[in-house]
Amino acid sequence: MTTTLAERASGSAAPDRQTGARSLFSSAVFWLFLAVLTVIFIGPILWMFLTSLKTNPEATTIPPTILPEQATFDAYDSLLRLDGSYPVLRWFFNSLLAATLHMLLVLAVASCAAYALARLRFRFRGFFFVVIVSTLFVPGFVFLMPNYLIIDRLGWLDTVWALVVPGAAGAFGVFFLRQFFAMLPGELEEAALIDGANQWQIFTRVVLPNSKPALATLAVLSFLTNWNDFIWPIYVLFSPERLTLPAGLRLLQGAYTTDYPVIMAGAFVASVPVLILFVFTQRYVIEGVSRSGLKG
Repeated sequence: MTTTLAERASGSAAPDRQTGARSLFSSAVFWLFLAVLTVIFIGPILWMFLTSLKTNPEATTIPPTILPEQATFDAYDSLLRLDGSYPVLRWFFNSLLAATLHMLLVLAVASCAAYALARLRFRFRGFFFVVIVSTLFVPGFVFLMPNYLIIDRLGWLDTVWALVVPGAAGAFGVFFLRQFFAMLPGELEEAALIDGANQWQIFTRVVLPNSKPALATLAVLSFLTNWNDFIWPIYVLFSPERLTLPAGLRLLQGAYTTDYPVIMAGAFVASVPVLILFVFTQRYVIEGVSRSGLKG
């Protein structure tokens, strides 16, 4: 009997060891996968920063070097000391102002439209929602000329409003927030109605405070889209001092020579605000993305 119990104990321990080994292997593969993803996403930013610390001859050597032989901040000094033809700090401020205003306008327009489609009852609500979502399948370049003509008629060419208003009523923001609003418990609104709140008070005091993850996610995406926009500012902005940072950096490339450290320094500076914004809002972004796709 004793031998039988020992055999059973040794037999049950073997599967436990196999399970532990598989669990350890799965954990190692998971962390290795995360490490590879980290290198893929952080690698370009790190490469831009390291190149910005090199001299121009070292930045163009073949094969390229990873770490600079003698780190120098001359590229950043040159970037900030450029003459009036290349006002980099002004471009940075223009991008920051346009992206912030665009983000606020997107949140205002998309939240109102999404709440109406998710909670209000009116005729042809489903039809309007299908029409709005169907515009997601239209290439963005199709709207380039109509938007340009509208901005021209409004007299907004070469102004910040040409960067802020177009795209503020995009279908993605409406669809994204509508999915999130549809998930909110209806009991919250019913309780507010019993307390005497009207529709606007329910929207501003009940729905929006409970939708911070979705609003933060849409805010980051809207800011990032406007901040990185390159084609549209080139079409609607003509004065060098009114350019945004992505559109202005192209002017730093000469006709015959290119100062790669300066360009990389400008690209790294352009990526810093987006990284800071994501660091402070990543918790809301992850929660908003995970919750907005649970209910159609």
